[in-house]
Amino acid sequence: MDTGTHLVFGLGLAGLAHIDPVVAQNTTVAAAVLFGTLLGQQAPDLDTLFRMKSNALYIRQHRGASHSLPAILLWALSITAGIGLIVPGLPLWHVGFWVLLAVMVHVGSDMFNTYGTQAVRPFTEKWVSWNIIHIFDPFLFGSHVIAISLWAAGIGRPQVIFPVLYTLIALYYCWRSLHHFLLERGLSVKDPDFRTGDKYFLIPTVSLHAWNVVKRRSDNTYAIGDYKQNKLQWLDNVSCDCHPAVDASKAHPDIAAFLYFSSFACAELKQHSWGYEVRWADVRYRHRKQYPFVAALLLDNDLNPIDSYVGWLSESRLYKKLRLNAP
Repeated sequence: MDTGTHLVFGLGLAGLAHIDPVVAQNTTVAAAVLFGTLLGQQAPDLDTLFRMKSNALYIRQHRGASHSLPAILLWALSITAGIGLIVPGLPLWHVGFWVLLAVMVHVGSDMFNTYGTQAVRPFTEKWVSWNIIHIFDPFLFGSHVIAISLWAAGIGRPQVIFPVLYTLIALYYCWRSLHHFLLERGLSVKDPDFRTGDKYFLIPTVSLHAWNVVKRRSDNTYAIGDYKQNKLQWLDNVSCDCHPAVDASKAHPDIAAFLYFSSFACAELKQHSWGYEVRWADVRYRHRKQYPFVAALLLDNDLNPIDSYVGWLSESRLYKKLRLNAP
């Protein structure tokens, strides 16, 4: 989820913690829990700091080890221990439980997004991305804002407001999951171009009633479209180029990081007098007829790297950046 949603989840879980009598009856403990749930909701995303080193390292590490099973426990223990050092004498079992829950909710909610996490590490490095909830969901954010406002205004007791809130959210997740499953399973019936071997992936948008669709064909080409008002519409077809330059690009660290993360990467090759331009794009992300999540590499005629870029970028900015270093 986005940072703002994690923030309101941290506040909401602090409100929910008031169902624990130890928290509800002691303002110091309640404040410690609030601090802990806010930190617990943000801590796994500290891997954003890898961006300061390079985009490639950030893409390889973001939502990876920091969202793994050992990391969940490590974040919870570290935050709880830090709070205990700042405020001695706290009932750390109670504080630690709510901090642990906050970290678990962070990682769990990220698994419902398209980006996904490596939440099952160390058992596997597979990315878990269920494509059910958009990274910013208006219902999740808005319902939290309403509940927190009621609590802050003293209109209701947190012991009532937040159990109701999270019951509704649990039902919402169940409904979205079932709705996604049924829609995705029925896409082949709605597609007049369906062929045996086609696989469909339904990608969430901010709207509850609009989805992006990726169809992977058996020949490793893609159809990109959307699903709105019970209608499937194809918007683009993407073919992946094969060439020795494409194969050579896979050994470059930036491209390798991109391919490590994305299982929907497709290569496009452009040949120039000075060499080759290989551009890998993640076809799940289409915006204004472009695919802005890319990894691009310039190679000379002997397939030696000249320059590279990986990350989110517009077509015009990418063109300018790479052309600055082209021979």
